[in-house]
Parts: sequence; structure tokens; C-alpha cells
Amino acid sequence: MTWTSWCCESRRKDSDDSERTIVSNLPYEGLKAKNQPNRHYAGNAIKTTKYTFWSFIPKNLIEQFHRWANIYFVGLAVLNFVPQVNAFQPQVALIPICVILALTAIKDAWEDFRRYQSDRQLNSRLCLKYSRSERSFVERSWKDVRVGDFVRVLSNETIPADILLLHTSDPNGVCHMETANLDGETNLKQKRVVSGFCGMGSQFEPLNFVGTLVCEKPNDNLNHFNGFLEIDKKKTGFGIESLLLRGCTVRNTADASGIVVYAGHETKSMLNNNKPRYKRSKLEKQMNTEVLFCVLLLFCMCLIGAVGHVVWLETMSSIPIYFIPNSDGTYTSSVLSGVYMFLTMIILLQVMIPISLYLSIELVKMGQVFFITQDLDLYDEEKDTRVQCRALNITEDLGQIQYVFSDKTGTLTENKMVFRRCTIMGTEYPHEENAVRLAFLAGEMDADEEVIYQQRRRPPLFSLDEAQDGPAGASTHSPSHSSLHRSKVAAGASGSLAFSSPLEREVIPDQNLLQTLEEEGGPYQDFFLAMAICNTVVVCTEAALRQRTKGRHNSSLSWSPLEGLCGQGSCFQRLRLSLKNITRKRGSFEEPFHMEETDSTVYDVPTFSGSLDSGDEGGKKTPSDDRTAKMGSQKGSSSSVLEEVCYEAQSPDEAALVHAAKAYGFTLLERTPEHVTVRLPSGRPMKFKVLDVLTFDSFRRRMSIIVQHPHSKEIIVYTKGADAGIMERLHKSFKDKPRVKNENTGIANKTQKDLDSYAKDGLRTLCFAKKVVSEQAYRLWMDKRQEALSAISRKEELLMDTAVAMETDLDLLGATGIEDRLQEKVPETIQALRDGGIQVWVLTGDKLETAVNIAYSCKLLDQRDLVFTFNTENKEVCKTMLNGALEEMPRYRCQDYEASIGLVIDGRTLKLLLDDDLQTQFVELCRHCRSVLCCRATPLQKSRVVTLLRHKLKVMTLAIGDGANDVNMIQAADVGVGISGQEGMQAVMASDFAISRFKHLKKLLLVHGHWCYSRLANMIIYFFYKNVAYVNLLFWYQFFCGFSGTAMIDYWFMIFFNLFFTSTPPIMYGIMDREASAYMLLQLPQLYKRGQHAGGYRRSTFWIAILDAFYQSLVCFFVPYLTYRGSDIDIFTLGIPMNTVSLFTIILHLAIEIKSWTVVHWVIMVGSVLIYFIVSLAFTALCISCNPPSDPYWLMQEQLADPVFYLVCILTTVVALLPRYTLHALRGTLVPSDHLTARQIDRLPPHHRDRWLKEWRNLKDLCSSFPSISPSAVPGDAAQSPTTATAQLSSNTAT
Repeated sequence: MTWTSWCCESRRKDSDDSERTIVSNLPYEGLKAKNQPNRHYAGNAIKTTKYTFWSFIPKNLIEQFHRWANIYFVGLAVLNFVPQVNAFQPQVALIPICVILALTAIKDAWEDFRRYQSDRQLNSRLCLKYSRSERSFVERSWKDVRVGDFVRVLSNETIPADILLLHTSDPNGVCHMETANLDGETNLKQKRVVSGFCGMGSQFEPLNFVGTLVCEKPNDNLNHFNGFLEIDKKKTGFGIESLLLRGCTVRNTADASGIVVYAGHETKSMLNNNKPRYKRSKLEKQMNTEVLFCVLLLFCMCLIGAVGHVVWLETMSSIPIYFIPNSDGTYTSSVLSGVYMFLTMIILLQVMIPISLYLSIELVKMGQVFFITQDLDLYDEEKDTRVQCRALNITEDLGQIQYVFSDKTGTLTENKMVFRRCTIMGTEYPHEENAVRLAFLAGEMDADEEVIYQQRRRPPLFSLDEAQDGPAGASTHSPSHSSLHRSKVAAGASGSLAFSSPLEREVIPDQNLLQTLEEEGGPYQDFFLAMAICNTVVVCTEAALRQRTKGRHNSSLSWSPLEGLCGQGSCFQRLRLSLKNITRKRGSFEEPFHMEETDSTVYDVPTFSGSLDSGDEGGKKTPSDDRTAKMGSQKGSSSSVLEEVCYEAQSPDEAALVHAAKAYGFTLLERTPEHVTVRLPSGRPMKFKVLDVLTFDSFRRRMSIIVQHPHSKEIIVYTKGADAGIMERLHKSFKDKPRVKNENTGIANKTQKDLDSYAKDGLRTLCFAKKVVSEQAYRLWMDKRQEALSAISRKEELLMDTAVAMETDLDLLGATGIEDRLQEKVPETIQALRDGGIQVWVLTGDKLETAVNIAYSCKLLDQRDLVFTFNTENKEVCKTMLNGALEEMPRYRCQDYEASIGLVIDGRTLKLLLDDDLQTQFVELCRHCRSVLCCRATPLQKSRVVTLLRHKLKVMTLAIGDGANDVNMIQAADVGVGISGQEGMQAVMASDFAISRFKHLKKLLLVHGHWCYSRLANMIIYFFYKNVAYVNLLFWYQFFCGFSGTAMIDYWFMIFFNLFFTSTPPIMYGIMDREASAYMLLQLPQLYKRGQHAGGYRRSTFWIAILDAFYQSLVCFFVPYLTYRGSDIDIFTLGIPMNTVSLFTIILHLAIEIKSWTVVHWVIMVGSVLIYFIVSLAFTALCISCNPPSDPYWLMQEQLADPVFYLVCILTTVVALLPRYTLHALRGTLVPSDHLTARQIDRLPPHHRDRWLKEWRNLKDLCSSFPSISPSAVPGDAAQSPTTATAQLSSNTAT
């Protein structure tokens, strides 16, 4: 049985059953396929190709005939075989469509062959599969693995299928898995052996496996999996925590073994491997309308030909002798001849519908995508990623965007969380010393980056990146790169250690908190214990981390240990001296970094070349390590142990909290499924027994860990989560507001005030709480928990109920404030997009206060803006506020100036505004707003907002995000952009384009979007013009041949004309032409507005091109006709000069339209003319009897020997192009467009050009400060001033 039949039967089987039952394949090894118990399930071979050798031709033709244009041209070719209506030789008429189909088939075959090679390479990879005959694991290909097989995966090997984990080399039954190949996350996921299956340290023997597996059907949910293992009628439940996913990599574990539950195309990774989505661009939709106009125009021309033929026949007094009678001796009636002539004219003028336009568009888009992906400005050195174009057919939509909907966390911000301050038991600890350190780091790592937390900036004195990473700052980049940039790249080089940059892992403790912690303990100790253990952080060693990251990241950074040591020593000396000076001035704390003068030789810097790990373990003491080490040493602990500990976190929040707890002496040392160990400030470890972990979910918005205290044996629940998810679950004494004097109530109120203060400062907040549970209550709860874990149906609901039941009556411990810094150049990017006429919205799940603060930091909102805030749960109140805001709009609008209005909406209010009865008013209010900020928005609300604006306002939308919660929004927009950030690759996999930084959106839209749209729009218009201009030569000739469907140009010349002579120039035009340089497009974002209003492709532009084509065809026909009228030349001798002047006119017409000339332009344009003459000379020399009775033998040679031919070519071309050239000259002189002015400015010397741009910006700033001044109000006598031309840019943009 082939793997395809296995897959089909599997789908049939699973469609009938809601569960999948699996047994071991070992007892059935060697039997026929029909006797295999798991035969209905898919094999592990992968096939992503669309064709086979035998099915390629029929399947590819069927796909190509889904295009109506191909059916149309094939129908005309078949119609040409009918003798009564044929216009050319039937076989020759098939050539154009066959060439187009063949070229498309070759392209499809090449793409499919590449997929075949990839499949073969993947299927041939080796893995260890257990063999009953050899009683050991043996090497087998991935394609030989089946459901029910036992597979062993060694460290750093890729997992071949979805495997239920039954045994690991780890004594705690833990296996670490890296999912970078699946979702882009480099942090480790902890997997554990099915509970109770294999004893700790026991040997795994697959032959002894006698159980039955029951699990859910294959699905694409990467975060959900459940089932149970039944052995001796005892059921043991398991979940996603025991499933190893295909394509992931085993790390920090010598080996892991298990049984295959899903294979091949049924694995979760393959079910998530969606192909690029097909979208139709706005330009393509408009183009299809123009094709219909061309069809209508063709119909009219054919109708004129048919009617003309009937009239011509009716005017004849007798039947001409060259008319051939029918077989019965009669002649066809004039009306029937007119019908035949109508069909003949369709065949003759079929080129009116551009047969090669669709293929040319595909080639142009492929070229555009190539240049986008090769742009070095869109390459991120830190992540070693470049822009990805996943949807190849909507590149031009990038140039028409009117609304941008952006996520906040990870999109506008770094998603690198930094611990800033905390509040414990109602007392707030500001961590001022730590704030000073972060001010240094922020100033040195990126002088232009905004720090969201409002801290007074101090001038940077040194690069702490150099201090921590030492030689990492010395790279092999070109000298033009600044040292600031190098240090930033070096800091990012530690990306192999998830969320562990110096900025994130170093915390200077608050002196007051240290003292309170030492004196009181109690809830303060519980607070830091919760920070240290209530998470999913994985503890690993330096050696394991180095082994894991080696070879995974390539870097050009290479340095000498000697250079690194010298660099470090000098940096630390400057650091010590600088901080001493500041400490004397502040007087509030002693030397915060607590560093002693030391020689550089004490630093143990390893020598390596490749990726740079800047973790704690690198032998370099961080300030927090020094402090913690000092505390530990006083109690008899060794600081060397601390330096060996490093962390792998699934989220940056958890990493920041664990590092903060470590700074206070609560160091997470070990985490297993059974226990978690923390080193206390006293230096002694405390080993908690882990009873259960209630993982985080978006509904509860919290997570909990249930542990047993090692000394008191108390069962304690530590919980952390959003304030809304914790405050509502507190004990009565915390929520009883009338009892103001109650101590617990006061703690809750003070904590809430601190939380509000943190949010206003732009910090992300988390609350911590605890609960002591009696042993009896825990046992009752655990019984319900086990029932929920063993359930197949409603499992998620039951687990949710048990989690909520445990997380009640909590005692509040405190809260933390974590900073998420803005990405580089976010304010500049948002401003540039606005200048380009793009409305920017931010849709975030953060609290309103946090989101508003960040909105001001990134310049989404301005202090001068009039901001409306909607924050209510009452629909009537919401409606009143909405109507009131709309009534206020006229007050803030006048003829010359419109106030800048911002809108802030809370998630509860957004739900009301999306109701049907309020949608219209909501959209109307949004029309007047420059910025909109939606807070506490759910993923579904994000997508609904995008869809609403798209449909109601009929605008082009772009959504950008970095996380799984942004997928709905990305897919709802016309263009979806994913950011490959800290939250994995879900957004990237669902997007049309993928970038690594928000700042890259600026060039992607303003430059590449503008180029793609203008190039493709101009190319399509030119294509229509070219075909109409050429086919009309045949139409005008019909007036002189009795509308008989005769062509004065040999049909081979007509085929060559469109397929070879004029096919390459428009493609080159669509790929390489530039209306303005990248520099000018970035400096003048206003140029982008042309695409938003379809300035490059309007209906009027199309009809002007068609009228120009008619005029040029008249000139190209009648000038040669009048020249040779009365002579004795034959029909093809008349057609050759017409064909030649038509080529010259079409090529030079394109030369007038080209905005930027390169060597490629000259080569292709001149090459097309040369190819025309070479092919024509060769064809007329060889065509002795190819088209009897009239053959074009030696006609081109005779024409080239005639001086009249050259005169006709020159005169006709000049007369034909004179109107267009004159129009361009007048328009460029009298009413120059913005793009022409930009090109003129760009040609100036750099210092003059920069002066022009500077004056224009000053004028724009003046106009924004004084609304009564308009940029167009520049005095007329200022013609000599640069302001005149630049003012033109502003005044013309809107038109």
C-alpha cells in the first residue's frame, strides 16, 4: 500500500471516529500491510508536489484553463480551423497560445521539481526506529516510520514525527524541545514522560509495551493535545506536555523515546504548513475591468468589419470572378458572409486582448519580489533575517495602503521586558539605582531610542554593551558602520539565549527593600518565591547552552581574547569612576554597581568565533551577580555556582521576573516536573515539591503553581497574572471596601494605586498572590483534576473549571512594573507613514493607561491633539458620547485647518461600538480622527475592526503584528505583515509579507510599495496601448480591402512582434523603472499619496492611452499608405514599412515614459530593434514558399536598399509621437508633477539637494504650527528660492 492510499484511508477512518486508537506495531512486524492494525493512518512520507511525471500535462493544462483568457485564445485558435472564417493558416494560429502555455508550464514544472527535491531530501533523513527482529533501535529513513512505531531521538536531532514521550535519559523524565523550526521560538519547551509509565532511571523496552493509546484526531492546534494510555484497564491521561512535535529539535537531553501517534501529513507541523494565500490585488481587479472594455471595443470593431463587408458586397453590381461558389453552385448570401466576417475579424484582431499580459505580470511581480528581498536596508543583522514575500501577487497593493492597523507589544516595542519597580504589601519600591543603570544602557545602546518609562535622562558616559560583551562590539563590518550600531548588533547576538540580554537580566536591588526583606521576611519572602517559581522558566547550564547554540547561528564576528580583556578592563574602570561621581552628586545610595578596581586578567573570556552568548554564564560578573554573590558569600555560599546558572524562558516577562528575584538572592537553581529548587539569600537551597501547574491562558489571564513547602509541609498556591485576573479572585478581606480600616483592604487599595501609576508610566503590570490549601481540600480538588485530565470530550472546559476553583480566596502579595522599550525609529516611522497619507491605528490588549502612555511616546498621539476617550460598559452612555463627539466635529474644522483628533477606546466600549446599530456613527467618527488607539482588544475584536473599516470606508488596509493573537487581524486586512519577533512565527506564517522590525515598514511601503504600484500600473497601461496601436493597423487596412479580413503583414511577423520584438521592454519597464529615487521617496513621504488615490492607474489614463494608440496607428498606417499609393508594390511590401514604423513608435513611446534610464534599459531597447531587423532579414531570406501565393521573400532586403523606406520610418515616427512628447514637455514645464519635481531635486548636487529638503521641512513645520499659513502661499517672486519648488510638492500632493 502506498503512502497516498494510507493517507486517504486515514482521513476516511478519522472522519467516522472522533478518536484515534493506536497499538504497538512490534507484534505485527513483517506481516503484510493489510494485517497491520494501524494501516489506516498516514505514513511519514511527505509529498508537497502537485504533479507526477504522467499527470503533469493534463493537470497543468486544467489549471491554466481556469483562466478565461487562455480559454478565449484556444477557442479562437480552434475557430481558425473552420474554413469559412479562418484568417490565417490554422496551424500557425496555434503558435501564440501554445508558446504562452508552454512557458507557464515550464515555470510550474521548475517550481514543482524544486518541491520534489526538497521532499526527497526530507524523506531520506535517518532516524532510530525500534526493530523487533534485531531487538534494538536501528537506522531507518523518515519515510519508513509509521504510526505505532517506537522511535528514539538523540540530543540535537530533529524529531521525525509526532511522538508521545515514554522515556528520556533524564532521571526526572524531562525532555527539552526547541521549536524554532516550527514557530521561530528559540527558547526551550519542557516535555515530560507520560505520568507513571516508565519509572525513573529504569530501562525502556518497547517489546514490553502492551498498552493501548487513545487520542484525538489529527488537528492543527499546536497548543492542544489530549488522550489516555490504557494498560491493564487503567487509564492514564496525557496532554500536549508529553507530545514531541515533528520538525522540532531535542536539546539538553541525551535521548528521548516514544511511540508515533501522528505521521507525515497528519502531524501538527504539516497541518500548520499552509501555502501562501492567493489574493487578488486591487490593481488586478481594475485591470480585469479594462480587459472587458477591450472586449467591448473588439466587438465594435468586428461589428464594423462585418457591416462594412455586407455593404461592400451589396454595392457590387455583379459577382466577382474570384468568388468561389459552394458545392451546389450557389453563393453565400451577403448577410451570412457578414456573420462569417464577424468571426474572421475576431480572429484577425484577437491581439486586442493581450494574450501575454498575464504572464508578463507574473514575471514582473517575481522581479519586484526579488529586488524587495535583496534590499539590504530591510535586512536585520541582529536576527540574520530579511524581508519575506509570502504572497507574490499583491506587491502593488503595498503602494495603495490607506490604513495601517498595528499591534503594540513586540510590534512597536521590543518585547524585551526590563524589571523597573515593584510594590509589596502596599509599599512601593521605586528602584532608583536600577533606573540610573537603565538610563545608561538606554543611552548607549541606542541614542535615538525612546525609553517609555519617564526617567530623567543623563548623558551616556560609556557603552555598557562593551563592558558586558567585551569584544562583541568589534565586528568585521565596514568602517562606515558606527560603533553604536556595532554594539547593538553584538548585544543582539545573544539571541540564542532567549530573553537574556544584559538589559533584561541585570537588576540593581532597592536598598530599602533589601533591608525590609532582611528584617521582616514573611510575605516579602513569599513575593520573591512567587517570582522565582511561578513560571515555566527552564534552568540550564552554560555548557549545555553553548552546545545547543554552536553552529546554529552564523556570524561574522570574530575576536581575540586579548583584545576583549583589554577592552573590558578600560570599560569597567570608566564605569567605576563615572558612577562614583554620580553617587556623590545624588547622595541617596552608595556605589550601586559595587565594583572593586580589578585587573582585566581576572575575566575569563572564552575564545570562539560564531554567535556570541552574552548570558550570565560568560565568566563576567554583572552588578546584580556581584551583589548576590556578596550576600551569598557572607552565608557561606559560592558565587561560582550562580554564574553557571542560565535561564530559558517562554516569555520575556518571565525572564525579567526570574532575573529580578535572582538579584534579591532568590535564585532559581533547578526545575523538574516533580520539584523546583530555589537558593535563598541565606545561601541554602529550598526544594519545593511541585504538585501541579495551572498554565496561563487568555481567558483566566493568570497562572498558578501548587507546591508543598519542604519544612512546614503546607500546600501553597502561588499565582501571578494581570490585575483584572487577580484582584477579582482575592479573599473577602481584600475586597470588602466598606471596611476601610481593614489592613488587607488597605493593601489592595494601595496596590491598585501603584498599578495605576505604573500603567501611566507605560509599564506592564503583574500581580502576585498566594493561598494555603488544606490537605483534605487539595485531595478533593485533585480527584476532580484527574477526572478532567482523563476526559476526551469537554476536557478544556473541565480543566478550566478546576483551575478557577483553586484560584479563589487569594491573599495579595504585591505587583511588579516591567518596561517594554520602543523599537528603534518607531516614532519616525509613524510620522513618515502619516506624511504619506496613511492613517495609523494601534490595537492592543494592554491596559488603557499603559497603551496611552506608549502612544504618546511613539508619537501616535501628540500633546496638541484633541483626544476623545471612550471607556464605558453602558451602551446608552456610549451612544451619547459617540453622538456628542460627532456634534463637536464641526467646531474643530474650518476651511483652512482641521484639528488633529485622536480617539482612545477601551475593549469593553469597543465591543459596544462594533454592534450593528453603532457601527455607522463609529466609522463616521473615525473618518475625522488622525489616530485611533484601541485598548484591551481581543484578537476577534481586532479582526472585526479591520473588516469594518475595509467594508464601510472602501479603503486599502494593512495589519501588522508579531504574535498568534494578531493572526486574525493580519488575515482580515488587504495586506498582512508579520514581524518575526519574540513571540514566535505564527504571525509570519499567516502573513503576506514578513519583516523583522517595525521601522522596515517605512521603506517597504513608501519606497517598494510606491515602486511596485507605479511600475505595474504604467506597464499595464503601456501593454494595452501597445496591443491596440498594433492591431489597429490591420483594422485600418480593412477599409481598403473590402473588409475581407486580409492582413498586409505576414502572420509570422505578427506572431514575432508580440512574442519577441516587444515582449521584453515592458517587462523591464515593470521591474526597473523608478519615478523617484529611494532617497527622495523617504525624504518626501507625500509622494506616496498618489497610489492611494489610484493616481497611476485611472480610468481616464486608460482611455487617453487607447486614444493615443488609435492616433498613432492612423499615422503609422496612412503615412506609408499615402507614400506608396499608386505604385506597383505588393501587399507585403506595403506591410513591412508599416510594421517597422509601428515597432519604432511603440519602442520610442516607452522611451518617453521611462523615468530613470540604466544600462539595462539601453541594452533591452536597442536589442529589441536589432533582433527585429536580424529576424526579419533572416526570415525574408529563407521564406521562399512559406505563405503561398504571396511570400515575403527578400522584401526586407529590398526595403533597406530603398531611401524612401528610411524617410518613411523617420517621418512617421516623429509625427506619431509628437503629440505625446509635446504633452509631456508642456506638463513638465507648466504644471510639473510632484514626482518630476522630486527627480529634478534629486539631480542637484547633494548639498543643494539637502538644502532644498531642509527648507521644505521648515516650511512644513511652520504650517503645522500656524494653520493659517498654507504651503502654497509662497510668494510668486520667490522663483529663485528653493521654497518655490518644494512648496509645489505640498500643494500638488492632494490633487
